Amino acid sequence: MHPQRSELGEFLRSRRSRLLPEDVGLTHYGGRRRVPGLRREELSQLAGVSVAYYTRLEQGQSGKASDAVLDALARVLRLDEHERDHLFSLAGQSGRKGGARRPRPERLRDGVRLLVRTATMPALAIGRGTDILAWNRPAHALLAGHLDYAAPDRPASRPNLARMVFLDPHCRELYVDWKAKARDAVADLRIVAGRYPDDQALTALIGELSVKSQEFATLWSAHPIRSCSHFVRHFQHPVVGSMSLVNEVVALPDDEGQRLAMFMAEPGSPSEAALRLLTDLSNEGVAAKTAQRSETGA
Repeated sequence: MHPQRSELGEFLRSRRSRLLPEDVGLTHYGGRRRVPGLRREELSQLAGVSVAYYTRLEQGQSGKASDAVLDALARVLRLDEHERDHLFSLAGQSGRKGGARRPRPERLRDGVRLLVRTATMPALAIGRGTDILAWNRPAHALLAGHLDYAAPDRPASRPNLARMVFLDPHCRELYVDWKAKARDAVADLRIVAGRYPDDQALTALIGELSVKSQEFATLWSAHPIRSCSHFVRHFQHPVVGSMSLVNEVVALPDDEGQRLAMFMAEPGSPSEAALRLLTDLSNEGVAAKTAQRSETGA
């Protein structure tokens, strides 16, 4: 079975299982149901397709579904905009997001790197598989001061945001609501995996996290789909304490799958003071190391 078709079946089953007959206007006559949620024949009836065709689609034995069929399934399953786009990606259709394509090798434009490095707020460039391609000093101090600042410059050992969330103890302590952060990380990774099914590094990352983190495996099996472009994140930073920061994530239009993430605090708030202190401390640390190297002639 084609792996992308398998993902489509898992997604359809996950969304079918969360609906009850009465949710979609069907009569439930009581008694125990063999499967949770809607049966295949109930979904097929509501979507206007044959049971045999839908079964083949869910089992990965059918060809490409038409836009009309996918739209009908999205309507019956009550998919939101992001879930609908994900359905079209998994089905290999154009939809609004475009079909799955083999991604190009990951490279960061010099202009984006310069933008990140010169930004005054914490900023980082994220690859399609959530690798950190570049960060500035404030972002490094905020998210991972315990890691080597130069790590993103080494492709073989770049920090990865999803891996950090589930496998780095520092992140569990950094995020006040770690469970919400973990759910968002998986939801984001699900969307990316649907868009780039042939990305071997991404497939390897998902496999690694599934083996090493039961929490990841449980969340992954629930098939969450959600936009992860803007949040208010609450941090308990080991150096400056509590902060509530606005996190905006924007897609880089000319760089396939890459995004720019920035963190900001409300002007005049305690969080702004804490973030400014953290930035100053990180800059002082760099200045001290530079002075030390000058003194030793290194």
